Amino acid sequence: MLSKLMSFFLLALVRFLTGSQARWYGCPPKAEQRIYFANHQSHADLVMIWAALPQELRSITRPIAARDYWTQTPFRQWITTAVFNAVYVTRQAAPAAAAGAAPSPAAEAAAAPPAPPADLADLATAGGPDPVPERPQAEPSPEALRAAVQPDDPLAPLVQALASGDSIVIFPEGTRGHGDEPQPFKSGLYMLARMFPQVVLVPAWINNVQRVMPKGEVVPVPILCSVTFGAPIALAPGEERRPFLDRARSAVIALRDV
Repeated sequence: MLSKLMSFFLLALVRFLTGSQARWYGCPPKAEQRIYFANHQSHADLVMIWAALPQELRSITRPIAARDYWTQTPFRQWITTAVFNAVYVTRQAAPAAAAGAAPSPAAEAAAAPPAPPADLADLATAGGPDPVPERPQAEPSPEALRAAVQPDDPLAPLVQALASGDSIVIFPEGTRGHGDEPQPFKSGLYMLARMFPQVVLVPAWINNVQRVMPKGEVVPVPILCSVTFGAPIALAPGEERRPFLDRARSAVIALRDV
């Protein structure tokens, strides 16, 4: 009961401070499993997207929350757990934050193509006969990729949330940016797209929220803000990590001026 009252209060507060306008430019608000991925400039980004979603989507969507920040006080932890139903991620270091963290060695091994046998490689290097080309190895299945994720992998809580049927909100930059454009996306979104090909990937652009709660400030300032949701993208067969991440980043940036 208390969490529901706090939810109503926070919705009213966020909408008073920001307007919390949701703009569904490329897709309708639909109750299907999704990964929303957005630019990241403030801790308030989590709250902004949560407030922008309609109730039927908010109830099935879990934003990620940096454990070191959102569990600093009992109140923050209660808010993110009881109200937002957030997924905590551990930021082991600033460059490896949130869903942008690199996958575990086991996950990387499952995703990487097998190396050629040492003896064949030596023959080619020594000028011997060309090795007989092997048949292309099949890519690991989504099930194999998910099984390779270790409990201490930064992606493990997100994999668990998606496996249980939840939608999630992630910030692929990994840490908050300060410029007009997002920083290069880290590998987490790519790995999740490979592990859960059936989940719809929806880009989003959060506008102005960094001015509501600038870094280092504790008192919010009323500023009109919006969240624009774009057309879904999908990982193409055989698409490599960096081209996909660059394309996903471009999809987010394209929503800035819509």
